Amino acid sequence: MARMREPRFKKCRRLNLNVTGHPKAMNRQGNGQARDAKKLSAYGIQLLEKQRLRGYYEVMEKQFRRYVKTAKKSSELTGEKLIKDLETRLDNLVYRMNFASSIRQARQMVVHGHILVNGKKVDIPSFAVKEGDQITLKEKSRDVITFKENLTEKVGYTLPYITYDPEAFSATLSRLPLRDEIPIQIDDHLVVEFYAKML
Repeated sequence: MARMREPRFKKCRRLNLNVTGHPKAMNRQGNGQARDAKKLSAYGIQLLEKQRLRGYYEVMEKQFRRYVKTAKKSSELTGEKLIKDLETRLDNLVYRMNFASSIRQARQMVVHGHILVNGKKVDIPSFAVKEGDQITLKEKSRDVITFKENLTEKVGYTLPYITYDPEAFSATLSRLPLRDEIPIQIDDHLVVEFYAKML
């Protein structure tokens, strides 16, 4: 399975945006101010925004293009549909539901079979979670200290489109998210413009 291997904090500094959500990710950002001050072309701005969106969800370019193609065929605004599809990936929702401390850890949990969707094991990180689907930590995995700590440390972090039940090691995608509820800083239209002439 192809995956991004670049150090997380280094990636955040390169993109000049905390795409990992870690509080210390941007601590050394001042070291790159001269480079970041360089004025970007219109294409460069679009490219940067695309890289930032990929960085949030840690999706490889080939797969990302497939998401863009699918979004373009939708009746919804392409940018909004793209982000909603990325947001409802299983690995991302495992992270949003506080089972994992990062999307990389969430992806590992899914691949290693720790996660159930509606009571059935799903080990595909890109699995598209539907409205009403319940995601649960497998019973044998509930004694893993790391997973317990994740739930304890992030108990106050909630999103309106997820119903949390930490005592049952479970959460449900209660409805599809609205664009302004998704906690990422991205100009959707710039990403769509980047691919406008390619796809």
